[in-house]
Amino acid sequence: MQDSYEIFKKEYLKLSTIDLNNYKEGQMKRRIDSFAQKYKVDTYKEFIALLKKDSEAYDKFIAYLTINVSEFYRNPTQWKTLETVIIPDLIKRYGKRLKIWSAACSTGDEPYSLAMVLSEFLPLNNIQIIASDLDNEVLEKAKKGYYLEKSIKDLPKRYQDKYITRDGKGMVKVSDQLKSCIKFMQHDLLRDPYPTGIHMIVCRNVLIYFTGEAKDGIYKRFASSLVSKGVLFVGSTEQIIEPGKFGFKGMKSFFYEKTE
Repeated sequence: MQDSYEIFKKEYLKLSTIDLNNYKEGQMKRRIDSFAQKYKVDTYKEFIALLKKDSEAYDKFIAYLTINVSEFYRNPTQWKTLETVIIPDLIKRYGKRLKIWSAACSTGDEPYSLAMVLSEFLPLNNIQIIASDLDNEVLEKAKKGYYLEKSIKDLPKRYQDKYITRDGKGMVKVSDQLKSCIKFMQHDLLRDPYPTGIHMIVCRNVLIYFTGEAKDGIYKRFASSLVSKGVLFVGSTEQIIEPGKFGFKGMKSFFYEKTE
């Protein structure tokens, strides 16, 4: 792609309200260039013109931009820590009406996994999970609860037996009972107000795509969103350097507690 990326960022912000300055430039440019090649577009000027006139390309680009990669019970060792240490501690501290936020939830694999784990400790009607993402397309998929069977490969059998049905053609469906625990909504981590009174935030394998400045702002807002001693659960490549400056302290690996 040729011509000015800076101009493209300004025009795209006006068009979509998404500020690409918050994303790592080299990584983002590679993704944009790869997408634009499919439409035989050679310059950023031509590409922004395409997005303005072609609503289908615009929607596909946002879906592509938000980098939706997810699966149930991703990184099982971390979920085991959640089951055996984190959730029991939260229930002991706050009781059985926990408010959980799955931020940047993608296609819903993560909040459904959370609901399954929480159901070991709480009745389903006590489970409140907010599941948010920037991309409306993946949220619609999440609400339907249909997935490729391979996406549940790491999900423990007891959860599969209780909450998953198979169609015999390589697809699986999450139970309607489990869906009732989750409220899906569109949310932009960089622009929108954050929910408050949250006991645990799960935001994994997303912030690696943001600049350091953008990440710092998100961590501070996560801390404000959490109750005192609430927990932030991050991804395997997202350990927080100097968590204290954001209002956190380390617990187990990939888990951080809001300081009092």
